[in-house]
Amino acid sequence: MTDTLATAEIESTIRSLEDARYAAVVAGDIEGFAAFAHPELLYTHSNAAVDTLDSYLEKLRTGFYVYHRIDHPVHKIVVVGDTVLVSGEMRADITAGGVRKQLANSALAVWVRDGGRWLLLGYGPTVIPGAI
Repeated sequence: MTDTLATAEIESTIRSLEDARYAAVVAGDIEGFAAFAHPELLYTHSNAAVDTLDSYLEKLRTGFYVYHRIDHPVHKIVVVGDTVLVSGEMRADITAGGVRKQLANSALAVWVRDGGRWLLLGYGPTVIPGAI
């Protein structure tokens, strides 16, 4: 398999995983999301709060975060060995801490291949100024 073909296959896999992880949180499938996450996940929010996998899952379980809709266009995927960077957007309708809000973020997701599986290791959004 050529490097170009391997990279294209990885990009396709990661796009599918991105779709699935977002779909899981919108569906309230917390264990489904957890299956895509690395145990050392660092999940940064657009308000600069940072969650570990355990603290993020707890916030999902308790309804602190409720995702009503998420659009997540991908702009670029960079594959370097067993690490993938996904640059795109996360536009969402959510309830966070009891407050309904609209999000418009530029986002960077980090995926790593661990034990033959691709897992989400990091996520960091940045508010897009004037987008909402």
